Amino acid sequence: MQAWQVHENGEPSEVMRLADVAQPVPGDGQVLLKVRAANINFPDVLMCRGHYQVRPPLPFTPGVEICGETEDGRRVIANPALPYGGFAEYAVADAAALLSAPDSLDDAEAAALHIGYQTGWFGLHRRARLEAGETLLVHAAAGGVGSAAVQLGKAAGATVIGVVGGAEKAAVARELGCDVVVDRRSEDVVAAVKEATGGRGADVIYDPVGGEAYTQSTKVVAFEGRIVVVGFAGGTIPSPGLNHALVKNYAILGLHWGLYNTKNPKLVQHCHEQLTELAARGAIKPLISERVPLAGAADAVQRLGDGLTTGRIAVVPTGAQA
Repeated sequence: MQAWQVHENGEPSEVMRLADVAQPVPGDGQVLLKVRAANINFPDVLMCRGHYQVRPPLPFTPGVEICGETEDGRRVIANPALPYGGFAEYAVADAAALLSAPDSLDDAEAAALHIGYQTGWFGLHRRARLEAGETLLVHAAAGGVGSAAVQLGKAAGATVIGVVGGAEKAAVARELGCDVVVDRRSEDVVAAVKEATGGRGADVIYDPVGGEAYTQSTKVVAFEGRIVVVGFAGGTIPSPGLNHALVKNYAILGLHWGLYNTKNPKLVQHCHEQLTELAARGAIKPLISERVPLAGAADAVQRLGDGLTTGRIAVVPTGAQA
């Protein structure tokens, strides 16, 4: 079969190589899956660079999120068991963690109804306890993680402010349903959010960026607001001033979604049921901006790492249906 492999750490476009390799052999409790679609996530970029908290042994195949097909023909959503990731024609995954692919979504959309949406659901509902009528601010609102949070926030009855970088991403954020869109490249984010909220600020802030975005969050978080720290796509990990959290009376909430798979897997299944229902009634729909063949995976991973993408890019192996 064909699979992308990383033999050394570095930029994805330089270290990902497409090769003919043997099909992976499932271990105990694992299943072999034909990859129907694999979505590109920021952890794929970080793993290529050697900067992710999980460091699979070299060589490894990136791709942490797929819609696959079991040997008996079932469509499932899975996180491949590294080092046999999803940017390949076949992958392996833990049988106990498979989720049914919703009939309402195609393969690429189904693959994307996993990490980003699970992270969004846990962040907004489990951690921040977002309520209808509250204001939600989402950084990087046009990206894969941000777009999921925008849709989930709207589905929960929140007013959503989306922060993006550039006019093209601003247009995407509006199409996603943001009530207010702030272009950080041409606007003062803090001033714009304060104006949009009448000076009150945002009740919940969803931050997959870190760095300057986090600093902005601390300036616009409302009384008893909650900042959900999801990741650091901006490359800089903030050092929170806890005295500031004290005097402004807000909470800083960390979210590492992957921990739920081991700490409370029943919640992951419950979340998937909620997401499937929302997808069935059209309240959420993963934004697939591109579908690329397997040969285009390395270039697409690099573009994501360079911040040049919106929504999700799906890698669709030859012979699979998108």
